[in-house]
Amino acid sequence: MHEMSLAEGVLQLIEDTARQQEFSKVTTVWLEIGQLAGVEVAAMRFCFDAVTRGSVAEGAQLEIISTPGTGWCLGCSTSVAMSEAFGECPQCGSYQVQVTGGTEMRVKELEVG
Repeated sequence: MHEMSLAEGVLQLIEDTARQQEFSKVTTVWLEIGQLAGVEVAAMRFCFDAVTRGSVAEGAQLEIISTPGTGWCLGCSTSVAMSEAFGECPQCGSYQVQVTGGTEMRVKELEVG
């Protein structure tokens, strides 16, 4: 379950930011997760709750913002929506599609109290 290490990384980022900006409590975390990032949202929520116990983010609400997967089809030279990394182009059926978006995960915003 790589979501545990991802949640630990998010917590590390939050704690580093808390030290730099001198706040002691996070109430909400907005996390953008790309559709093609390979992150299971339910597992991420569980892991986030587990790793934040005893930290500045304990009890914080985790808001997930899903970003769409996109790709560039080499076959028809079109930017297309993608629901899987190695899927076919919805326009021409080619499998020569390079992923251009939706693989990222980032902390978008923190609400502190």
